[in-house]
Amino acid sequence: MSWQSYVDDQLIKTGKVQKAAILGQAGGVWATSTGYNLSPEEQRAVIAGFKDLATIQASGVRLGSQKFFTLSASDRSVYGKKGPDGCILVKTKQAILVAEYVAPIQQPEAVNVVEKLADYLISVGY
Repeated sequence: MSWQSYVDDQLIKTGKVQKAAILGQAGGVWATSTGYNLSPEEQRAVIAGFKDLATIQASGVRLGSQKFFTLSASDRSVYGKKGPDGCILVKTKQAILVAEYVAPIQQPEAVNVVEKLADYLISVGY
């Protein structure tokens, strides 16, 4: 399966995620949903955020020029919120899944989808 298929079929087609991308932990975008553009600065900040959780907790995260306030951050996952919408960042062995959901989708619905894909990627070495 291609990286693009993971974004399209495992995230977007669920209806629980509106925008998504897979970033390499070493940098670069492996796949992205149509029209979802993360600037190089945003990509670097996402990657750096997992190395410095205090900063991402204090400053939030910016994705596609939208700022999300950090609700929680751990070595594995960062959850953010912007009004009724939110974001989920999940680190695997080699990648970081980036997903955004919009109301009326609730955080637990989107988290389940993204974390499940992350678990699978980790299980196969990614």
